[in-house]
This record gives sequence, structure tokens and C-alpha cells, in this order.
Amino acid sequence: MTGKEMEAVKNLDLKRYMGRWYEIACFPSRFQPRDGVNTRATYSLRDDGTVNVLNETWSAGKRSYIEGIAYKADPNSDEAKLKVKFYVPPFLPLFPVVGDYWLLYIDDDYQHAVVGQPSRNYIWVLCRKTHLDDEIYNELVEKAKNWEYDVSKLHKTPQSDPPPEEEGPQDTKGIWWFKSLLGR
Repeated sequence: MTGKEMEAVKNLDLKRYMGRWYEIACFPSRFQPRDGVNTRATYSLRDDGTVNVLNETWSAGKRSYIEGIAYKADPNSDEAKLKVKFYVPPFLPLFPVVGDYWLLYIDDDYQHAVVGQPSRNYIWVLCRKTHLDDEIYNELVEKAKNWEYDVSKLHKTPQSDPPPEEEGPQDTKGIWWFKSLLGR
């Protein structure tokens, strides 16, 4: 890892950030199915100022999801450095898992964004649409490179057009979660 400190977006308009975001690319994670497609996150503001997080992906034709809560890491800061808390396993929420969620870049129209972590172990390229123009994608990858991410690990997420709108059959047994423990 490097000593170069990353900066998060300042003065984020949280209300404008709410809604659905499609995962265009990410570093593969053991917390998501390797064959996941149509991965997306939907954010909604809660009455207490925290954010409800719904992460969804489809694997083997079934919808897997996990819900959590995001909140400012430092309530007095103007930086978009959030913490996200999920409970696992999702079918029997016993253990809180907390991670960093730093919004590193967002365009002026709030249409595409880059989210990362200070450890540089995870990064997500997000877009309001299922596909992102190659030129913009390459610019975002270049930004990630400047933040000293190993962009060779970026994996593009397959997205259908149109995206699935219905929840569809669910992975109610949480098998994807057990697979994630085994790195599959």
C-alpha cells in the first residue's frame, strides 16, 4: 500500500445521491457471487439522516440481496466518508460487518461515481444507467489509477438492458453467502 492519502468528495448533496446506481465495474469481492450480473445498489434517506442500502445481484437466475445502513464516519466533516453496516448472514442477521464507503468522485449531474476505501482493496464504478460511455469509463479508471488503485483488478459487471425490475426468484437459503466464505 502507498502513503498517498485519498480525498473524498466534499459537500455531497446526499438527497441527489439517493436512488438506484448500477455497478459498471468493481474489484471482485468474496462478498458477492463471482457469476453475479445486474448488480446494483439502491439508496434511500431515512428519517434519522442515515441511508438505507439495498445491494442486489443476480446469480444463476436468482436474486441475492443484502440490506444495510450507511452513515457519516465523522458527522462534523463535509467529506463523503461513510461507514456501511451490514448484518451477516443475511438470512439470520447476527453479526455486524462495517466497512468504509468513500465517495471519491461524482460528476456534476450525479450520473456516475467512483466509490472506494482507504485500504484500496475495493472500488466500484457506478452509473445511473446500466451502461457507461467508454470515454467516461476510461476517465474514471484513470482517476482510480491516480488514487493508486491496481486497476488491472477491475472487473466489468454484466448488465442487461433493460435491467430486471422485478425482484424475481430469491436465494432464500443464503447459499451465496456461504459460497462467499469459501471464495466462490
